[in-house]
Amino acid sequence: MKAAFIRDYGGRDALEIGDYSDPIPEAGDVLVEIHAASINPIDWKMREGYLRSVFDFPLPHVLGRDLSGTVKAVGAEVTEFAPGDLVWGMGNPFRDGSHAEMIAIEAKLVAPKPDALSHVEAASLGVSGMTVIAALDRAAPVGSGDRILIHAGAGGVGSLAIGLAKKRGAHVITTASAANAEKLLELGADEVIDYRNTDFSTVVGELDIVFDTVGGQAHQKSKGVLKPGGKLAFVNTGPLPDGPDRDDIEVIDVRVPGGRANFDRMADLVAEGAITPWVETEMSLDRAREAYDLSQSGHARGKIVLTIR
Repeated sequence: MKAAFIRDYGGRDALEIGDYSDPIPEAGDVLVEIHAASINPIDWKMREGYLRSVFDFPLPHVLGRDLSGTVKAVGAEVTEFAPGDLVWGMGNPFRDGSHAEMIAIEAKLVAPKPDALSHVEAASLGVSGMTVIAALDRAAPVGSGDRILIHAGAGGVGSLAIGLAKKRGAHVITTASAANAEKLLELGADEVIDYRNTDFSTVVGELDIVFDTVGGQAHQKSKGVLKPGGKLAFVNTGPLPDGPDRDDIEVIDVRVPGGRANFDRMADLVAEGAITPWVETEMSLDRAREAYDLSQSGHARGKIVLTIR
């Protein structure tokens, strides 16, 4: 099969695109023909070797987590799926991933794909959607009347968070470049702060929730804009500097789940309109290096999806 894989860690040239051994499903696996797979920042970070201390996988290794496709075969212990079933899911980072024509993946990590979603849309939601669910559906549940600040609203995670918070009746503020303001207002943001020209901490007032996907000084300043009892939910995508802490707020390091039950929950949120895919860029598997470059630039809008079969 064709795949995007690494033999060793490194920059863009470490990512090879070519022939790779076909996966062989184990007893609890399904073999999935992949139609689409999205790019997430974790993918290029794993390529670079930044996450070696967390994800110690053997090399060579196919990268990628999110996928949508068709079941081709099932392992001996799998009874809930059959060849021909359409599924979506999020792969095990310790095994070969989804930037390939096929994947052998634990059956418990995939779920029936919602009929309302195309393969491209479904593939775009895995890591990003699960991150939003973990943060705003569970760790810091957003509700009617809440004032919430979502950092980096134009990204794959931030854009989904805007839609969920708005559907829940919150007043939604987000940071983004001015060029993305119109799109984010369309997605449901009530206010868009141009982070290049305005320090958000001087204009937002007291908030109930901050969702931080940026880190750095944005993380530290976010503590200062929360009202007593407020919650700062974060995914550690950047450095977290030392600074004064507050004992009257809750700071939550969000852990991103996977698995069928969580994908079923996301399907419910898609059905009610709380999560809406935003795929800005589609590229073929042959252009995987280019797709990784765009993700690594930090200027991608919405999600980047590889179309495979």
